[in-house]
Amino acid sequence: MKNFEFKAKVPSRVIFEKKLKQLNPEFTGEDHQTDTYFKVETGRLKLREGNIENALIDYERADVAGAKQSNVHLFKCLPDAGLKEILQRHLPVSVVVKKHRRIYFIGNVKFHFDQVEGLGDFVEVEAIDREGNIPIEELRKQCDYYFNFLGLKKEMMIDKSYSDLLKKIQENK
Repeated sequence: MKNFEFKAKVPSRVIFEKKLKQLNPEFTGEDHQTDTYFKVETGRLKLREGNIENALIDYERADVAGAKQSNVHLFKCLPDAGLKEILQRHLPVSVVVKKHRRIYFIGNVKFHFDQVEGLGDFVEVEAIDREGNIPIEELRKQCDYYFNFLGLKKEMMIDKSYSDLLKKIQENK
């Protein structure tokens, strides 16, 4: 699966969610997610545990502000403490991210309105190509369109994952 995505730190996710609702997106629901990141040599590996989304996710992307391509391997699973126990037995935990996420879709574009413990509010947009038939430039255009539609500003863009932001805070304590 490939996607093009961006993440923005916002003063209030509610303002931007309200704006998106003008387009009548499909509301998937509100997820309470715990993402456990494991120390790996390359990329990122996390186990997502939520009431909507549960998956083991391996991904790589550049740490640059703005829309960027991500290469993602996603293994959907049912909630099961056994998988987490196996991973923790063999891989050290890097950081745990807890968030409340409201999820919407418009076609192949997924919208997250996140409240992340210890970090604040964020908007994340992912233009997703699950079948390999959408050119990367089209995914980029979709991100650019919604960035402009939502009225986001370049200085709001985040170049790191939530895990990196939380690790930085923990290191500075």
